[in-house]
Amino acid sequence: MLAIPLPFVMSFILLIIALFLKVKQPVEGKLATLFMLICAVSTALVGLRWTFDVSFFRFIQPIIASLIPVSAWFCFARAHQANSGNKQIVLAHLIGPLLVTLSAIFYQIWLEMTDILLVVLYLIYGILLIRSSCHMPEAVRLSQVENVLNAERVAGFILLTSAAVDAALSIDFIFYGGAHVTWMLSLSYLVLIPIVVIAVLKVALNTSLDNKSMNDSNRVNSQFKKGSGQSLESPISTQAESTGAVMVLTEDEAQEVFAKLDHLMQEKAAFRDPDLTLSRLSRKLGIPARQISMAVNQICQQNISKVLNEYRIKYAQQQLMASQKTIAEIYLESGFQSKSNFNREFSRIVKQTPSEFRRVTTGGEKS
Repeated sequence: MLAIPLPFVMSFILLIIALFLKVKQPVEGKLATLFMLICAVSTALVGLRWTFDVSFFRFIQPIIASLIPVSAWFCFARAHQANSGNKQIVLAHLIGPLLVTLSAIFYQIWLEMTDILLVVLYLIYGILLIRSSCHMPEAVRLSQVENVLNAERVAGFILLTSAAVDAALSIDFIFYGGAHVTWMLSLSYLVLIPIVVIAVLKVALNTSLDNKSMNDSNRVNSQFKKGSGQSLESPISTQAESTGAVMVLTEDEAQEVFAKLDHLMQEKAAFRDPDLTLSRLSRKLGIPARQISMAVNQICQQNISKVLNEYRIKYAQQQLMASQKTIAEIYLESGFQSKSNFNREFSRIVKQTPSEFRRVTTGGEKS
């Protein structure tokens, strides 16, 4: 059975996480902090509703619950820079919670309408997050892109699971009088929500949002949409960028974009920036982020995160052979933020650990 204090304990933990995020990421973590607070309030309301059965708690709980999938989407949309700050977009995403609020106010007309709306809302945003995870996030550190995309997929599947749980709750009330509601709430609020919280925390801690980078990236995209004299203003790329259709670069376009990227890496060593994002690359190259990502995929048959790590590992190999620096110093200079990530990528690319590589190539080891 669900112990009465558990929802309140979970709510307290979520408040602590929100405070931690507010201190650690005061700018990038604003949306994630808000998401944590919504989850904390929602979890506390569940405890209050099933402990005291006050009508106000029954009214407000589904309204707060409707904000969870919406706020989760905004957290990941910010990482993708998917117009999450656009007022029209924000208003559009408030339609769902507004409908739930109206349904809660007029629940006498159709008691099950609120439950149906919540199920649909969680389904929609679960699908949106899974679809979004198929695209490269522009504002995420490239070294953490795979982790963030996996977190986004997990969040999407958890929202779909939550929709199934909500549907099961309604069925249980109709056919069994709510006999199994305790266990279902345990799954939903003590298991599923914490998983989504971890996923959102992952994207918040690995998103680098500086206003200059965002503004310049938007300016670059705007220039390409207008065909403003850039070298890659062919009808295919410009039309695809302006309509939002699936973009396919010609071989020459892809080669030209990749050549500029390679020059930036070889001559400027841009890969050494541990906070490098696709948005920052777009600003440095003056090329829309989507075109950079597409070109790298076409030329290298792998995403830009892995290609960036290849530049970093090549630099690390040179340092391991030519310098007396420690491995810790080298991985930090190469642009990696953690030794585990460095070791994993080094082994993937070189088929040796950094220590083994140094020992074989120099006859010595300095860790």
